[in-house]
Amino acid sequence: MRPASVLALSGVAAVSMSLLSACGGDGKADAAGAVPVTASKDKCEVGKTELPAGKNSFKVSNKGSEVNEFEVLRPDGSILAERENIGPGTSVNFVVNLPEGKYKLLCSAGQTGKGPSQEVTVTGRSGGADPRLTRAATDYKAYVIAQLDDTIAQTKPFVAAVKAGDVEKAKKLYAPSRVGWESIESVAEKFSDIDGKVDTREADLKPDEKNDWSGWHLLEKALFKDGSVKGKEKYGDQLLADLETLKGRLPGLTLDPVNDMAAGAKGLLDEVATGKVTGEEETFSHTDLVDFKANVDGAKKAYDLLKPVVQEKDAQLAKDLDENFAAVYALLKKHEEGDGYVSYDKVGKDDRKKLADAVNALGEPLSKLAEVVAK
Repeated sequence: MRPASVLALSGVAAVSMSLLSACGGDGKADAAGAVPVTASKDKCEVGKTELPAGKNSFKVSNKGSEVNEFEVLRPDGSILAERENIGPGTSVNFVVNLPEGKYKLLCSAGQTGKGPSQEVTVTGRSGGADPRLTRAATDYKAYVIAQLDDTIAQTKPFVAAVKAGDVEKAKKLYAPSRVGWESIESVAEKFSDIDGKVDTREADLKPDEKNDWSGWHLLEKALFKDGSVKGKEKYGDQLLADLETLKGRLPGLTLDPVNDMAAGAKGLLDEVATGKVTGEEETFSHTDLVDFKANVDGAKKAYDLLKPVVQEKDAQLAKDLDENFAAVYALLKKHEEGDGYVSYDKVGKDDRKKLADAVNALGEPLSKLAEVVAK
């Protein structure tokens, strides 16, 4: 989970925050059935603290001056579901599938993972699961595992080049090593300890955290800015070790079609909006378009597995998603170069705006996916 940056391109912000009307303040679910949540730096006021098992909708209004994040935490503190990038003065509708139990709803101003919270109790049993969704979740987990396996396979030669001091070879292998990770980033972020070690950018670090920095972006800076990885060899070994640790945890992972697939697809697109389109993700290598494509691929995979259900429940949404995914891919194709993409610092303002507009257009229907799947 990385702090949101200020979005420099007009139109990009709409990708990561659906602008809805303000929540009612009567302490009850609003007319559409969503539970109102008022978020700020000091408050996380939830309209209802006793909820039924199954689909629950929250309308989160950010009344603070910072970008906020809404998290649903299990009793052990792990994240069940989250909605990032809720801009100041805006509201978003967030759908979560909640099994019976107790949860903590957290509002995190500045998206630090900390902030005021409210405990809620969920009772009862949700209706029988659609077997198509059960199968989709099973297939998506297999995809996640396969993508992490590919990440490890691609990272091994990258690390070997780093350890050999072969800067030019390591530069070529850097972006491919990250493709699998970026395609499952919304799932990988559930393991915040690993995510923090392997994918934190220098710009996200506080002064007292820089001595503990590790992962891809440390090596990116060494390769593309410093031109030397001397003394950085240990970070390559640590990167592989951390990825292997994550691999060992995945077999026990349970994925939910609503929280992890539908909402996760939107989360991946938000990653494009807050890091890739703006050029802030790959500050030194400028390989942002490789990450961009991987994020979109991951979102498309989740949608494709859910598509049979979506077509049945909302055929127009399926049509809109198909068309907008195709439009994003068509724009990306224009920037292909060899086996990859042009350096993002060579993509001009107008072309970046076109990419932002395409992501914006896709983000609008993708934000509806969770609610349709949860019907």
